[in-house]
Amino acid sequence: MSAIKAAKAALRKEIEKKLVQLSSDEKQKQSKIVVEKLFNTPEFKSAKNISVYLSTDNEIDTEPIVKKIFDEGKKCFVPRYQKAGMEMVRLNSMEDWESLPVTKWNIKQPYLKDVRENALDAGLDLLILPGVAFTKEGLRLGHGAGYYDKYQTKLKELLEVPPVSIAVAFKEQIVDEVPVEETDVKLDQVLYPD
Repeated sequence: MSAIKAAKAALRKEIEKKLVQLSSDEKQKQSKIVVEKLFNTPEFKSAKNISVYLSTDNEIDTEPIVKKIFDEGKKCFVPRYQKAGMEMVRLNSMEDWESLPVTKWNIKQPYLKDVRENALDAGLDLLILPGVAFTKEGLRLGHGAGYYDKYQTKLKELLEVPPVSIAVAFKEQIVDEVPVEETDVKLDQVLYPD
């Protein structure tokens, strides 16, 4: 195992420990602040097609983001994972969101057999990302599968204008340094409570 991989694994453990100690109230409080920050960005306001992850307990709550996307008549795309990689597929409504099945990782995700519009065909203006740790400058440590890095690389290759990438994070996820490899993609912005 390379030194970088070992450093990443150690940082993941350290951040996960911090997140487990956060109360539900504290997570909700921080989520609210971050989500408001996101709604006030020019990138969110002007975006028509937005991709957002569907949060788990140890992530910024993205349900209000999904709601706002629908309230404003924008198109919402969500991740669908399989061994071959990740794609972003269209979510049609809050009812659609509520009826999504949950994967073994406890993440809501459309069925693989569902035929849905793909973000690569529709085009994306904004990509809202999860992660484990971030620097204020936009370096990101994911969960280790490389799904988002590969997806962002693909977007840059296939779309004339790739979407703006914004991560949303708890303040406990902000660190001074993130070990990076050449396959890691830097983000445009990281939003967190300060």
